[in-house]
Amino acid sequence: MNARRIRVGGALMLACLIVTGCGFKLQGQPEYIPELESVYLDVPNRSTALARELKRSLQVSDVQLVNRPEEATAIIEIVRDNSGREVESVSAENRPREYRVFYTAVYRITAGEDVLLRPQRVTRTRIYTYDELEVLAKDHEETLLRGALAREIAGVIARRLATIEVPPTTS
Repeated sequence: MNARRIRVGGALMLACLIVTGCGFKLQGQPEYIPELESVYLDVPNRSTALARELKRSLQVSDVQLVNRPEEATAIIEIVRDNSGREVESVSAENRPREYRVFYTAVYRITAGEDVLLRPQRVTRTRIYTYDELEVLAKDHEETLLRGALAREIAGVIARRLATIEVPPTTS
């Protein structure tokens, strides 16, 4: 029994050495520049999936959200928030067989007169099969897909905040 514990302990120590030796580290909370101390989220429509998911994602990332732009050190502006679907493929009877659901967002980040991030476009898509006999289920599936796409885009925007550097001063 003791020999087994020693082997298991040795294997765990070896695994730890390998993982730390390759530079691996657990991802903690990102560090943000001082300009992102308090953020106002400027969205055209607060009831969209992206607006809800972005707010949630920023809160999880410990970004302090404020209710008025005057209170903010930075503003994340969603310039465009657009989703929809397109026919991906049709059957021999010329009926839709697959749809492509898309979600596109254009955003920018400013801090006073400084532009921290010029307009960025993020698009995510998913394809799903369509069956005329399951219209309600497929509508529900499409709604779930749009929510998932909005969640992905919100995550992209939140992660992008951690990569912003202090803008150069203009003299």
